[in-house]
Amino acid sequence: MKTKPFDPEIRAYLDRIGFEDEPDGSVGDLFRLQDAHLHAVPYENLDILNGIPLSLEIRDLYDKIVTRRRGGFCFETNALFGWLLQRLGYPTRHYFARFWRDEPNPPPKRRHQVLCAEAEGKRYLCDVGVGGIVPRTPLLLQPGLEQVQGDECYKLEEDSDYGWMLLERKHGQWHRIYSFTEEPQLAKDYLMASYWCEHAPDSIFRAGAMVAIRTREGRHTLAGEEFRLFTSDGVETFTPQTPERYRQALRTYFGIELER
Repeated sequence: MKTKPFDPEIRAYLDRIGFEDEPDGSVGDLFRLQDAHLHAVPYENLDILNGIPLSLEIRDLYDKIVTRRRGGFCFETNALFGWLLQRLGYPTRHYFARFWRDEPNPPPKRRHQVLCAEAEGKRYLCDVGVGGIVPRTPLLLQPGLEQVQGDECYKLEEDSDYGWMLLERKHGQWHRIYSFTEEPQLAKDYLMASYWCEHAPDSIFRAGAMVAIRTREGRHTLAGEEFRLFTSDGVETFTPQTPERYRQALRTYFGIELER
């Protein structure tokens, strides 16, 4: 049953991502919701680095992302975005994905969560949980269809071993981003993978700060201690020299207010 968008809990979430209208269940609004989310909620692993245990319970994710205006990684942001889509009347399923970009071939484990939402009788891949460049709006789940988004181009292919494969075109060549199968997952299915990301010695999420957010001019990222501001004119980099300047940069470029 669809929950009315003016439900205060939903309205607060929509306000958090800067979505002023009342979503109507259309494809157009599905696209706008994902785009708005990627430009408002940062990808970040700061709680992991600071030893703060993660919770994948919706009430805790809502408090972190909506109330406290933080971000998260895929198991947090996609879980909550999937909850929002479902509440807005979009039938949504959660899938496990295997991340190929910057990984050995094949990647040794599945450590990514993605969504599949239905709108106007068609299915779309939705994802607001990647720190790198990925589709800013949902992709129609149709094999071989090249889907252009600004200066980016993506397509989905069906792989006999790994299911759906998301690819990006760079310099005229197609490169794998991640793959997923259509086995529906329950919320508890992600607990083990999330725990591994938090605690495994070789987890990339423990190696240093990873923060990223889309902007209308490009994107902002934090890698370790270095802030990078990407625009059409190039990239500006800087490393804050004091803890206070670091916190100020997090506030300015990602909207993150760390608790002291």
